[in-house]
Amino acid sequence: MTTLKGEHIYLRPLEPEDLEFVHAVENDEHIWEISNTQTPFSRFLIKQYIENAHKDIYEVKQLRLVISNYKDQALGMIDIYDFDFKNSRAGIGILIKDIGNRGKGYGTEALKLLVSYCFTHLGLHQLYCSISEENEKSIKLFEKQGFNKVGLKKDWNYVHGTYKNEYLFQLINK
Repeated sequence: MTTLKGEHIYLRPLEPEDLEFVHAVENDEHIWEISNTQTPFSRFLIKQYIENAHKDIYEVKQLRLVISNYKDQALGMIDIYDFDFKNSRAGIGILIKDIGNRGKGYGTEALKLLVSYCFTHLGLHQLYCSISEENEKSIKLFEKQGFNKVGLKKDWNYVHGTYKNEYLFQLINK
């Protein structure tokens, strides 16, 4: 999987040892807005998810990879979701867990690796993502990788008593 190896990080499949890391990410209420999560996940459910993470992307229509440094520390996760083989497209989501690791280029490198993987190995024609209008750092991250803002979904997400707009970004492999 040299496509998934970069200069400072690499992308790897979920391992049983990732249980506590994934549990911490999925249950961090500060990021629930990003993932549209509304309830916590038990260790049992996350363990089952990890045990089934080996299933083929064509079967489960998603792939979650861990963003890891070369000291084998999990820094975040990057996902392919809504994998649509017929229309040759998928959504992408990314998260660097700790604030102290953000802004260091890990997200940029991970996104670049995953885009290359999607276009080269999965043969996808296009990728897309949805980003809150307020999430300027993610907007810059995806625009830097060539994603174009193609739409605005008004009052799309209800968060803490108010509706928030969400942008739709798209990257077409030409």
